[in-house]
Amino acid sequence: MKGGCEMKGFLTFLILWLISKKSMTGAEVTAELERRKGNKPSPGTIYPALKELSKKGMIASGKGKSYSLTKKGRKELKDELKTFFNTFCDIDDMKDCRT
Repeated sequence: MKGGCEMKGFLTFLILWLISKKSMTGAEVTAELERRKGNKPSPGTIYPALKELSKKGMIASGKGKSYSLTKKGRKELKDELKTFFNTFCDIDDMKDCRT
């Protein structure tokens, strides 16, 4: 991905997208990624990504270490979603190739 999400590419994109749906703690992000991907990402993967997104001003942590998107994070996610859908414009066709 381009822009502010370059650090870990698709992982940061997924984190921004998940947090856009509702505020989440690092543990909740980890659990949701595990549910979706089938394997649990390590804290050494998730927390540095959260720290970098926070440092870049895309997420902010509030009460109980729950992260939410900032205005900058919402703009970044919107830009990245455009890139994603332009890249995978035929995503519905790709679903047919699953085994």
